[in-house]
Amino acid sequence: MIEIGIAGKPNAGKSTFFKSATLADAEIANYPFTTIKPNIGIAHVRVKCVCRELGIDCGNCIDGWRFVPVKLIDVAGLVPDAHKGRGLGNEFLDDLRQSEGIIHVVDASGSTDENGNEIGIGERDPIKDVEFLLRELDMWIYGILKRNWEKIVRKAKAEKREIKVITEALAGLGFTEAMVREAFADVDIQKLRDEELVEIARVLRENRMKMVIAANKADKAPRDFLERLKKIGAIPTSANYELILRTAAKSGFIKYLPGDSSFEVKKELNEKQRKVLERIKGYLDEFKTTGVQDVINKLVFDVLGYIVVYPVENESKFTDSKGNILPDAFLVKRGATPRDLAFKIHTEIGKKFIYAVDAKKKIRIADDYELRNNDVIKIVSGA
Repeated sequence: MIEIGIAGKPNAGKSTFFKSATLADAEIANYPFTTIKPNIGIAHVRVKCVCRELGIDCGNCIDGWRFVPVKLIDVAGLVPDAHKGRGLGNEFLDDLRQSEGIIHVVDASGSTDENGNEIGIGERDPIKDVEFLLRELDMWIYGILKRNWEKIVRKAKAEKREIKVITEALAGLGFTEAMVREAFADVDIQKLRDEELVEIARVLRENRMKMVIAANKADKAPRDFLERLKKIGAIPTSANYELILRTAAKSGFIKYLPGDSSFEVKKELNEKQRKVLERIKGYLDEFKTTGVQDVINKLVFDVLGYIVVYPVENESKFTDSKGNILPDAFLVKRGATPRDLAFKIHTEIGKKFIYAVDAKKKIRIADDYELRNNDVIKIVSGA
């Protein structure tokens, strides 16, 4: 399952974002370092289910929308110089290293200082918070390289395979040889200066740590702050409003799906509930969604490059061996092949892969066929 990290300074709304996306238990409070140990839960990407295209009812979607699970990890807030051990230090930078992508939750209202303490709305430039996180990640990678650099250089010189030696040193952080080769292109590692190593760390971070910015607290953010954040690709977000909507929907008060642009009241509300939902309706009228689902979808599909594929065993009825219609939806990287899908389903199926069938067209497809979004695929494997 794809793992996504939620990062940012303390009190920016990371735990609220996490809880609104997962409905998992997470402590939420308006003081720094509410989260000590990382919260882990399951969120979902939202896609149009292929069953509508096929003209069938799969029973696994809601109003034609399929929700495919991804793992979220909410780490403790990072403060400036966390890479030096300040605040809760490197331990929580390490929590991000297994994540394939990062959601950077920024306090778009500017109502918390660099350490997460409350100040007046608009008193802190949120662009500085964006820059600080990137700097912390860069310096964290730089620190790892710097601590081991003399050993790396000696080994590279002795074995005459510089890129492979550096890749091995960074393997625990998920850096590939291609990423390392690009970062160290045209560099003499025997004469590398510190400032060059910092720049290399930046290139490595950009290639490995793909990110989407959630401009959180957009419901109270100055509009000029939101416009500036949108110019760097941030998505206006109100995790608090999303949490209220999802909680109300779970309790049966409203009909609402994550990512919807509106909701329908289903039960009688008291005055306080009515006023809260009126405020949220006004927000949705302006921003269309709370932004939480948009952030997750953008990271998974646009930034990380995933597509959704549906494996079946019976290509005529689009079912598994038990007769369940389109029971599974898999997230696979764009460019993946049927064999890649087979391994994702189960290692043994991948090892015994023979061929695949496009269930929509009822034709056998080549082993090197690049899977497309909403493909329905039958995998044929040996006994």
